[in-house]
Amino acid sequence: MQNINIVLKREFASYFATPIAYVFIFIFLILSGVFTFYLGNFYERQQADLSPFFNFHPWLYLFLVPAVSMRLWSEERKLGTIELLMTLPMKKYDAIVGKFLAAWFFTGIALLFTFPLWITVNYLGEPDNGVILASYLGSWLMAGGFLAIGSCASALSKSQVIAFIICGVVCLLFIMAGFPLVLNAFNDWLPTMLVDTIASLSFLTHFTSVSKGVLSLRDMFYFISMIVFWLVSTAVVLEFKQAD
Repeated sequence: MQNINIVLKREFASYFATPIAYVFIFIFLILSGVFTFYLGNFYERQQADLSPFFNFHPWLYLFLVPAVSMRLWSEERKLGTIELLMTLPMKKYDAIVGKFLAAWFFTGIALLFTFPLWITVNYLGEPDNGVILASYLGSWLMAGGFLAIGSCASALSKSQVIAFIICGVVCLLFIMAGFPLVLNAFNDWLPTMLVDTIASLSFLTHFTSVSKGVLSLRDMFYFISMIVFWLVSTAVVLEFKQAD
């Protein structure tokens, strides 16, 4: 646990050592505002809730989260520091978890900076704050799943651009698996049970459920298992690359 904390603090501090962190947070806040007030028709709906804000989160993370995760391992491999990192007196999983948590907490900070939106809807009306809180939690868990995929993608290549593309494509597939148009297309030629299985693999399906204020064990298990699976996959890829 101590080694995880060391890696976490090192990685987290590195985000703010350059302007990249501030640029990311700025872009995240600007896009959140644009999606909420313009594309989401916040005022035209005349409803005091943050549905327009959270509805766009899967698509917002699709572009922004890979930009955070692409450097997790690609940069280490490109600079040749990954060999040094792996020879330190710590387990491989300590480094993987520490790097992941640093990126996850950083994304969480960006999400916290959208808090004025929550204040705004409470000023304009009487929203269900329980639903909003659940949506924030679901959004952060979804970001964790995206980051875990990005961690594995980053371990696959020295190129941050390639890592970005791989992460984006895989995350898109997991989103589209729950998209109504895709499911309707599958319904025409696949059994209902198989279609439901495909939908259950989608970030969109579980995030939509959580954003309605329903914190079920099934949804929590999905997000946690996705994070664990892709972090274990990261360890496997690193082991393979090291042997190679």
